[in-house]
Amino acid sequence: MNNYIKNSLIDIAKEKIGSNDPSHDINHALRVLNNAEIICNKEGGDMDIVIPAALFHDIICYQKNSQKSALSSKHSADMAADILKNFKEYNSSKIAMVYEAIEKCSFSKGIIPNFLEGKIVQDADRLEATGAISIMRTFCSAGLMKSSLYNVNDPFCVERVPNGKQYALDLFYSRLLKIKNTMNTETGRILAEERSLVLDQFLDSLRRELGIIDK
Repeated sequence: MNNYIKNSLIDIAKEKIGSNDPSHDINHALRVLNNAEIICNKEGGDMDIVIPAALFHDIICYQKNSQKSALSSKHSADMAADILKNFKEYNSSKIAMVYEAIEKCSFSKGIIPNFLEGKIVQDADRLEATGAISIMRTFCSAGLMKSSLYNVNDPFCVERVPNGKQYALDLFYSRLLKIKNTMNTETGRILAEERSLVLDQFLDSLRRELGIIDK
């Protein structure tokens, strides 16, 4: 992909992506783009597919506790397709691949893309759900949803099923700690395993601060 098209797509993303949710703002999109480019350079793949899919994967993002949340991926894919139709470099086949990469990107849906570019974009987004940045994003989302920081009776989900919509810390157990085992590419897995160490350190520190020892 030439720099003119890439910069044009970035400009569109900056214009279209909302700023109400710092965990899904333009900076999130740019970090996912950076992750995707790193993985793509190692694993191969078509940057013409990876770059717009990474940039636009959350261009429509409904709040996680909204009834419309499950539609975020499809609506993002729809908008991405409409945007790319304005670029002569994108034929129907390329647009379809970008669409599919976005539609299957979501962790919640649990769908693994069956082509390399889709796997790369999914890994790039999942890297945002582990490591230091994931801690920041988790508690940011909790504030927007007005959920509690943790369950005072069982903060670390020792004897209950995690409920990430009700307690921010639960998301570590329902999603963040699982990310490293869900990566599609070898490069993504290595990066995720490294980032996951930060989660373990955070939880150990929190246990000490709360004076809690696992049963």
